[in-house]
Amino acid sequence: MSNQMQMNAGAPAADERAFIQQLRTTFEQLPNDIDLYLFTDPAKDDVFSQSTRQVVRAFREFTDRINFREYNLHHELASKWHVDSSPTLLISPEKFSIRWIGAPMGEEARILLETLILVGLGKSNLSDQSKKVLERITSPRAVKVFVSPSCPYCPQEAVNAVRAVVEKPDLISLEIIDIQCRPDLAEQYSAHSVPQAYANDLLIGQGAQQEEVFVSSLEKLEAQTIFIPDSDAELVENDLVIIGGGPAGLSAGIYAVRSGLNAAVIEKGALGGQVATTPIVENYPGYPQIGGKSLVDIMVTHALQYVQIFQGEEVVGIEAGFPITVQTSRRKFKTKTLLLATGASHNTIGVPGETRLSGRGVSYCSTCDGPLFKGKKVIMVGGGNSAVTEALHLKNMGVDVTLVHRRDSLRAQEFLIKQLELSQIAVMWDRQVQEILGKEKVSGVLLKNTRDGSVSEMPLDGVFIAIGYSPAVDLAVKMGIELNEEGYIKHDEKHRTNIPGVYSAGDVEGGYKQIVTATGQGSSAAMTIFEDLIDPYWKKN
Repeated sequence: MSNQMQMNAGAPAADERAFIQQLRTTFEQLPNDIDLYLFTDPAKDDVFSQSTRQVVRAFREFTDRINFREYNLHHELASKWHVDSSPTLLISPEKFSIRWIGAPMGEEARILLETLILVGLGKSNLSDQSKKVLERITSPRAVKVFVSPSCPYCPQEAVNAVRAVVEKPDLISLEIIDIQCRPDLAEQYSAHSVPQAYANDLLIGQGAQQEEVFVSSLEKLEAQTIFIPDSDAELVENDLVIIGGGPAGLSAGIYAVRSGLNAAVIEKGALGGQVATTPIVENYPGYPQIGGKSLVDIMVTHALQYVQIFQGEEVVGIEAGFPITVQTSRRKFKTKTLLLATGASHNTIGVPGETRLSGRGVSYCSTCDGPLFKGKKVIMVGGGNSAVTEALHLKNMGVDVTLVHRRDSLRAQEFLIKQLELSQIAVMWDRQVQEILGKEKVSGVLLKNTRDGSVSEMPLDGVFIAIGYSPAVDLAVKMGIELNEEGYIKHDEKHRTNIPGVYSAGDVEGGYKQIVTATGQGSSAAMTIFEDLIDPYWKKN
């Protein structure tokens, strides 16, 4: 079901019972009943209809607040509410216009859980800034959010839309569309990467947006990239502010608070960083094999026992000094120290068609977008561990995948290379993508032979890219933090940067890009910060 519920499948029984009791308590405190209407086609009782019933039945075990009814597509209520697709789940349709087309499976179950709670509360829980933006909307907004069960970023975007509907039900309606159930709609809207959000059939969001950016995009009916608050939000004072909610940042938060520091983690996107989109992790101590998102859930749950996490907030400015001022899209932080654990982002191949067709057949996340390409032909560009791992993942999904590598040998670990051979995934050696072809979506690529220079066209449906990452150092550069020759943050053996009170940890430092390395660096940096606050090194100079 939800991320938390998935995570607890492997947790001690006591933790699972506590979580279930927490859910029961949450539902019991809801002031409003939640009416669910499921419309199905009795002639086609498919896995999506069956799964929807199972998920709703599971939630009803926690509360009697949920009233559930099921009708066929020919019922008069289907006509009343303009339902013509099976399965379609309407959520309190007399109050809100929220419909689910498909089944809330996998990551999507968390969307449904949060939707039920928000509808039961009858409150959006939006920030004051977001509410001010929505007040400016005076004409209808018909929102569509495309999601998939395997996408860890989808809940953030879909719940943004749910909150908007709950806040302004008279003007905003929502359809949450599962691309596996309705690939025809995904094709119609060219939603080849999830999450994608549309309002009045105009693209307003590609990828998970922070809450204020989403509502701003909804107001303007075009995708926004940044939100500047109208006025200063709440002031938070800390010993340590950690920017980045990946393994390094989460580990630093745990160790900092356990050392007695008042710390906060700020993360503008999905928690977990690259790990959240890694299909399988096989080298993290204690887990011979675990899904990347499951590992992230465990880390986040652990961190939340200690440190306050501000997710969905983007840092828009930092002023060094004593204290350091950190301004986000929602509030201001005054902190004695700052840890940059901003990680790294995927590299692009920089060829014609890549940017234009991103989300329309060009993807950087097999976990998120792979299900849409089942039975279709794609290439995976790259030759390292990530490329091979994602190629294997696509193969297991039923995707016809070919690995394309510009050299004549792979850089991946020997174990992964053997798995590639056993899976009979074709490899095109000495080939480099010159251009990605297609008008509305990917239709093929031009490949250059790096040995003889010849160029050939290869028809296909998708291009997945896994060629490494670049450090997220924009904030560091703006602050005047020194970088090394490779473009990573320059630091000493204790993770100190050239600016007093500012530290770094994780992939933004370079070196081995491994989860265990990042967690070690985060904990090490936190302990250094604790020691430095007791005996500040910058006061000795």
